[in-house]
Amino acid sequence: MKILHLDTNHELLLNQLNDLGFTNDEDYTSSKEAIETKISDYDGIVIRSRFSIDKQFLDSATNLKFIGRVGAGLENIDCKYAEEKGVTLFNAPEGNRNAVGEHSLAMLLSLFNKLNKADKEVRQGQWNREANRGVELDGKTIGLIGYGNMGKAFAKKLRGFDVEVLCYDIKNNVGDENAKQVSLEELQEKADVLSLHTPQTPLTLNMVNTDFINAFKKSFWLINTARGKSVVTDHLVLALKSGKILGAGLDVLEYEKSSFEDLFKTIVTSSVVTERSRSAVERSQLGLDFARPDMKPKLPEAFQYLINSDNVILSPHVAGWTIESKEKLAQTIVDKIKAKFC
Repeated sequence: MKILHLDTNHELLLNQLNDLGFTNDEDYTSSKEAIETKISDYDGIVIRSRFSIDKQFLDSATNLKFIGRVGAGLENIDCKYAEEKGVTLFNAPEGNRNAVGEHSLAMLLSLFNKLNKADKEVRQGQWNREANRGVELDGKTIGLIGYGNMGKAFAKKLRGFDVEVLCYDIKNNVGDENAKQVSLEELQEKADVLSLHTPQTPLTLNMVNTDFINAFKKSFWLINTARGKSVVTDHLVLALKSGKILGAGLDVLEYEKSSFEDLFKTIVTSSVVTERSRSAVERSQLGLDFARPDMKPKLPEAFQYLINSDNVILSPHVAGWTIESKEKLAQTIVDKIKAKFC
């Protein structure tokens, strides 16, 4: 069997598949259109999130037997059509669930103890003790929406704290010794903290909106290490301003490109954009304000609020992105391919 690798991964993935007798080719730079012209030569694809695997791509992949997605979510793959064509889908939530659990806890504790704010102030020579008085996690009720691999991993990390952990999931009977499964209404009535651990589906798109937020009885803290498009950022900002949401730890943002490799259509961290030769139409599409000398890209107003808020912590979709998880993700995909085809 021939496998085409479309994203770089831990070296063990290629090495072990070679040892199992698979032929492995790598193409990390060609366009999706170029890949489509040769994909019929391959029995398998290994991908992270470089581009979407849609109906047109699958129709070109006439010999495809499996897709290995080195990650948890499968929203970039037309799963229904792939399964109709007899293509087996492998993902690897087991590989990075521990990393996500640790990152979720780290964000929560950092928010409660104002670590980012205090660190910044001390570096500026400010010694503000009372303004940085923290909040203890013990005694709080943690509500988890989504209780699969990621939710269970976070609940396990919370076992060392004197907290009540509740979970809501569309599947029945998923609760365990680490979390009590309840209705969404009960979770919204009791939770002091909400942590999202859901895949991106039609049910979760724009799930956290004003109506959803206002259904919570108490003001609460929000942690999102799942998918950015589950939270309507404009509505989140309104809740932060009103105090309904006390603070937010966001590893994901609705502005992310589907590859998760960048924000918006331009790299917003670049302080200077040098491509002055673009046409006016191109510049408008890219959101570049060339009236400014440094030509910084325009940022959504809600995003500007987030990056200037002391009670918001942001990270670039790295909750499951550790040295250890890189290896475990690759090993999980190898093991699943081996179990099915060897």
